[in-house]
Amino acid sequence: MKKIGIIYGGKSVEHEVSIITGLQVYENLDKSKYTPELIYIDKDGDWFFGEKKLKDLKIYKNWTKKCAKQFQPSLNKKDKKNILNSLDAVIIACHGNYGEDGKLQSFLEFLDIPYTSSGVVGSASGMDKIVMKSIFSGIDLPVLPYIWFTRHDWIENSDEVIKKVRYTLDYPVFVKPANLGSSIGISMVNDEKDLINAIDVASKYDYRIIVEKGVANSVEINCSAIMKDNEVLTSVLEEPVRWEKFLSFDDKYINANSKTKGMGSMGRKIPAEVTKEQKEHIENYTKQIYKTMDCCGVVRVDYLMDESREHVYVNEINTIPGSFSFYLWEHNDLPFTKLIDVLIEEALRQAQLRKDKVLKYDSKILDNLTRNGKQGGCKR
Repeated sequence: MKKIGIIYGGKSVEHEVSIITGLQVYENLDKSKYTPELIYIDKDGDWFFGEKKLKDLKIYKNWTKKCAKQFQPSLNKKDKKNILNSLDAVIIACHGNYGEDGKLQSFLEFLDIPYTSSGVVGSASGMDKIVMKSIFSGIDLPVLPYIWFTRHDWIENSDEVIKKVRYTLDYPVFVKPANLGSSIGISMVNDEKDLINAIDVASKYDYRIIVEKGVANSVEINCSAIMKDNEVLTSVLEEPVRWEKFLSFDDKYINANSKTKGMGSMGRKIPAEVTKEQKEHIENYTKQIYKTMDCCGVVRVDYLMDESREHVYVNEINTIPGSFSFYLWEHNDLPFTKLIDVLIEEALRQAQLRKDKVLKYDSKILDNLTRNGKQGGCKR
C-alpha cells in the first residue's frame, strides 16, 4: 500500500482551520488502499507525527510544548530522512501562509515528494490577492475595481490613501490583507472612520493591503475545480450567505457547531440560483483560471454577483479550500473518499511531469576558467 502523509497545522492564523481539514482527510482516506501518516506542524513551525495520538482532536485544544513532548518530532536529526522520504505522496491540508503559499510546495519539490496542491507559482500567486487580481485582469476576466498599498504607504501618507479610496472606489469597500484567508483581518466598511480602523487591522496581518470596491446586497457564488485525467472538471455551484451577512472567521469555523464538518456545515444553497448562461460563464472562468495559474488538486474560485444578479465578478481563488470543498463534489457523485483518490493520482502524475523536465545541462563554462577565477579566452 502507498504511504500517504497528511500535513496540516502550520505557522498561520488559519492553523485551527487546517487541523479540521487535515483530520477530515484522515477520516475519509481509504485505509484499504493507503497507509496514512499524520504530520502536524505546530504554530512555532515544529513538526510532529504519530497517527494514534494526533488523530484525536482534543489534544489540539490545549497544545503546549509540554504536551508536545509525547510526540516524536518528525524533522529532527536522523528522523528527517526516514519519515518524509518514506512517503509515496503528501496531501497538503494547510491553509494560509507557509502551507498554501508555495513555501511548503517548494520544500517538497526539493525532496522529490509528490504533493496534492497547486505548484509553487500557482500557490504563491493564488495566495497574494494583488498578484491574483492582476492575473485575472490580464486574462480579461471581470473583476471589481481595487487599489493596493503598503503598510509604509499607510503610515507615511494615510490621507492620500483615504482620498484614493473615496474618489477611486467609493463606499462600501472591503479591506483585506494581501496574503491571508478565512476572513481573518478582512473588514467591510461604509465610511472613512471604519476604513481607518479596518486598514489598521489588516496591516497587522500583512505589509501589503488591498481595498476592493464592494457591491451592495451582493450574492456570493462559489465553484470548485479539479484536474482528472488531464481534464479540468468543475463542481456544482454553491451560494453561501449573502455578503451583508459577512462571515467572520468564528462564523465559518467556530460557530459551525461541528468538530469535523468544517465549511461543509455552513448554510448554503446547492445548486446556486443562477441562469444557465451565468452557470456556463462561471464554469468557463473557473477552468480558465485553473489552467492559467497552473493549478493542481482541488481549488475553489469565489464569485460575486450584484443585487440584480445580472453581473458576475471574479473575486478570488483558494488553492487549498477549507474541507477541500468535498461537499460540492458529493453533488457530482464524487464522495470525499474518491475525491482523495483523485488528488493522490494527480499528485503522482504532476510529480512525474516534474521529473520529465530536463534539469541537468553539461556546460563547458568551468573549463574556460583560469586559476584566478577569470574566464579565459574572452576579450573585454
